Amino acid sequence: MTHRFSLRVYYEDTDLAGIVYYANYLRFIERARTEWVRGLGIDQKALREAEGIVFAVRRVEADYLHPAKFDDELVVETSPTVVTGARIILHQEVKRGEEVLFSAQVTVVALSETGHPARLPANIRLLLH
Repeated sequence: MTHRFSLRVYYEDTDLAGIVYYANYLRFIERARTEWVRGLGIDQKALREAEGIVFAVRRVEADYLHPAKFDDELVVETSPTVVTGARIILHQEVKRGEEVLFSAQVTVVALSETGHPARLPANIRLLLH
């Protein structure tokens, strides 16, 4: 299952040369992950309130391949590759058309509100497969 999230590069996303600042790719993929989870029907606020579970990024391995520029129309593609009881590994790409500009493997973990590892509820694990 691949989720697609569209966005446009705004002036605020770029440096003086009109090229997307490297850290903003992390913001782009974060937004895409949030919309992916929402699209699955998972309410993160309700999950925190009812189960005391929150998601946190544990690791990001990223490759910057080509620059995005001011006013580009981009798509972030998000695909789960591994789902365990408390961990989700995602492959995310930022594309301009068919050209991959940025690629990342992101490990997201479930935590209790105290910051300890937490098991994802079974119904959520099923949604992620």
